Amino acid sequence: MPDKTADQRTRYKRIVLKLSGEVLRGGKSGDAIDGVTLEKVSTQVKEIHELGVEVGVVIGGGNIFRGLNGAKRGVDRTTGDYMGMLATVINGLALMDCMEKLGVSTRVQSAIPMNQIAEPFILRRAIRHLEKGRVVIFVAGTGNPYFSTDTTAALRASEMHADIILKATKVDGVYDKDPKKYPDAVKFDQLTFIEALKQRINVMDSTAFSLCMDNNVPILVFDLNDEHAIRKAILGEKVGTLVRN
Repeated sequence: MPDKTADQRTRYKRIVLKLSGEVLRGGKSGDAIDGVTLEKVSTQVKEIHELGVEVGVVIGGGNIFRGLNGAKRGVDRTTGDYMGMLATVINGLALMDCMEKLGVSTRVQSAIPMNQIAEPFILRRAIRHLEKGRVVIFVAGTGNPYFSTDTTAALRASEMHADIILKATKVDGVYDKDPKKYPDAVKFDQLTFIEALKQRINVMDSTAFSLCMDNNVPILVFDLNDEHAIRKAILGEKVGTLVRN
C-alpha cells in the first residue's frame, strides 16, 4: 500500500479517471478487451497510484455493447442501456484483475447490486477505500438508463469532491473541429465551460457537462496513447486541454 500522503509534486490529490470502453479494444486483433492495451492502461494508473494520488475510475462499455447502437437495431432503449451497464461490469472486472496482478489494491463498486462479483456503490465506503490507498473502479453507470458513463464520472467526481476528471480519449485534446477530417483544426490548451458551450464543443454529453460546471469540477481531456500522459497531468505538466469555470 502506498503512503497515504500524496507526493508533493502532484497537482491533484483525488481524481476520477474516465475511460471509454473503446480504449480497451484491440487494434489488429479486434478483441473486445485487448490484453496488451489493458496492461498499458493499468500501468498508467499504477504510476499515479504510487505517487499517493487517490484514484477512482469510471469505465464505459462501448467495446462490448452500447445502448444507443442497440436502439438503432431495434433493441428497446431502456433494455439496451442496461445491457451497456453490464458491459461496463465486464470491463471493470478485467481492469481490476490486471491492476491486482500489478500489485495495486483495487475494489469494484457497482451501481446495480451484484454482490457475488462487486461491492454495491456506497459513497462513504468508496471514500474510505480511497483514503486507504485503494483504487476504486465504478461500474454499471449510475444504475439508471438514459445516463451515460460521462454523467457517471461527473456524478462520482462531484460526490467525492475529486479535484479533477481526467478524460482519456484517442486525440491529444480538444479542437475547434475534428482534427482527423480537417488539417487546419486548432487545439485549445484551456477553455472555460461557457466558451465550450458557446462553441458547441463536444467535451462530454450535456448532462455530464452541466454537473461539472455546477459543481466546479474541471475536466482534462488527453490522449491515452501517450503512455505517461496521466502521470504528466498529475505532475502539472502541459497535457491535453483543460476545461474549467
